[in-house]
Amino acid sequence: MLRASSSLLPPVSSAPSLLTLIPSLNFSSSPLSEPFFTSSPVKFSLLHHQTMLSKKALLGTPDLPRRFYSSSFKGIPPMAGIHQFCPRGLTASFSAGSGGSESSSGSTAGREILVQHLLVREDDLKLLLELQKRITQGEDISDLAVEYSICPSKEEGGMLGWVRKGQMVPEFEEAAFSAPLNNVVKCKTKFGWHLLQVLSEREESILEEIAPTELHEKMQDPSFLEEAQLIDVREPEEVAKASLPSFQVLPLRQFGNWGPEIATRFDPQKDTYVMCHHGVRSLQVAKWLQTQGFRRVFNVSGGIHQYALKADQSVPTY
Repeated sequence: MLRASSSLLPPVSSAPSLLTLIPSLNFSSSPLSEPFFTSSPVKFSLLHHQTMLSKKALLGTPDLPRRFYSSSFKGIPPMAGIHQFCPRGLTASFSAGSGGSESSSGSTAGREILVQHLLVREDDLKLLLELQKRITQGEDISDLAVEYSICPSKEEGGMLGWVRKGQMVPEFEEAAFSAPLNNVVKCKTKFGWHLLQVLSEREESILEEIAPTELHEKMQDPSFLEEAQLIDVREPEEVAKASLPSFQVLPLRQFGNWGPEIATRFDPQKDTYVMCHHGVRSLQVAKWLQTQGFRRVFNVSGGIHQYALKADQSVPTY
């Protein structure tokens, strides 16, 4: 549904086929989902492989404080459940969800927030008031979302993941970006009444394309190779045909193996460069890395094929 980093995905498959890839990170399968986001925040095409992640794996672990993503994952890998994001027994307070476009950190420009919510029908005010009361008394909004929410995100305790301005319908966005951290806010959209809670916030991450020639120039600097994180998501048989030095090979077909460990194998605070054959698979992984808290991610435009043609013709093409 609303999500920059969450969706209704089946659990990890024990016998993946080779027909699909990392699943879509939006709720496109649900009639309630699309309108929450005005643009698709992270939408992976189903192209090559199937290693169906669990929703928890795609959500990762937020930055608490500093979306615990800054690399302070408290030793918990991204496969951990979303309930760790918000402390249990949190005493919630309510606000109307109206007002300015600032929160505890001031301006919303370049800011992402981690949001969970529950949704009830417009005419179900009695239930809404009951849920507000129960949250005030100490019940967890994620538990109530599982039981009562009509949003598909109920499967993840109402977790919508990290979102930024421009991705959600205006009413929800205004309420979310003006809500104080951890307060439960009420707002109304055309879908019904929402109770939402902002769990954390962070500076917006960066995802950019990098030209092969620019990457080649950077790779001539030894300090770049020491600091940058270089990831090749092609399959072993492809790497055997052509490869670049210093790239760590994480075959996309084996995503189920390395995906849960990504935040322990790499530092989310360092510049991360992702490459494949033509730049399609790597872009998908680059977008996923954003959802896992990686601050600066670069996709090698055109992949190793364009690198071989434009930057270093000693690299074979295939």
